[in-house]
Amino acid sequence: MTAHKTPRIQASDITPRELFYDRRRFMQLAASASLTALLPNAVLAGEPLVNVKKSTDNLRDELTPYKDVTSYNNFYEFGTGKEDPAQNAGSLKTRPWTITLEGEVNKPKTFDIDELLKLAPLEERIYHLRCVEAWSMVIPWIGFPLAELIKHVDPNSKAKFVEFISLHHPEQMSGQKSSVLNWPYREGLRLDEAMHPLTLLTVGLYGEVLPNQNGAPIRIVIPWKYGFKSAKSIVKIRLVEKQPISSWMEAGPNEYGFYANVNPEVDHPRWSQAKERRLGDFLKRPTLPFNGYGEQVAQLYAGIDLSKNF
Repeated sequence: MTAHKTPRIQASDITPRELFYDRRRFMQLAASASLTALLPNAVLAGEPLVNVKKSTDNLRDELTPYKDVTSYNNFYEFGTGKEDPAQNAGSLKTRPWTITLEGEVNKPKTFDIDELLKLAPLEERIYHLRCVEAWSMVIPWIGFPLAELIKHVDPNSKAKFVEFISLHHPEQMSGQKSSVLNWPYREGLRLDEAMHPLTLLTVGLYGEVLPNQNGAPIRIVIPWKYGFKSAKSIVKIRLVEKQPISSWMEAGPNEYGFYANVNPEVDHPRWSQAKERRLGDFLKRPTLPFNGYGEQVAQLYAGIDLSKNF
């Protein structure tokens, strides 16, 4: 006779969400009183973010449910399965945390994460995020334009590209014990892409601090590009003169180009990009060029053949 496994029930499944977070916050603070004393203004994953300007985005699409957004992710630092990040990311320690900006800048600086949260007003942006695997989500992100951070370090005339480097800590990020990618995770943008007002330095979603599995404590979101361009758990941002080689470019140069702009006319070598499935929907929908943000960003690529520079 086959034994049946008892289903694992999360506290958040049986407790009202508000009470669950209140109780969890109390336990977190009690368990880390010494750290909190050192960082009195620190915010923890799952806590509400205050003084956030509400989104004025007028999207017809429904938001992807919070449960789906936080349980179905690509975050290879915690495993290659879609459910792995939610199951394994609890080991990530997001305080203390610093982000270093360096390279071709006149004022290199290392920011404490809680200092960084005060650099610019936080705002909510409702963005589509499309995965190269042809599924997508609609998420109310919280952050501020990456340009606001870059301005603080004063790029010099040699700065042409921006490289993002994520945390490398295999003891906290179990997926880094595998060789699926060359760690740490690296991504890159042209400087004008990074400075575009749609490029969001993101610290939260759904009104709360980013959960670990979604890239805590800080990530970028670039809505007109495939999701793998959005580096998570960032610890270093380098302004450089030459185009950086990203992790996925290194792993699969014939599949993952530097630009990674959503282009339904360029198929992935193993599947079509002409249609996508919004998470939770049964039917697929046509994929829009630049993920529907062409009016805002197409001018960045005037004269560039995006069938070759994919």
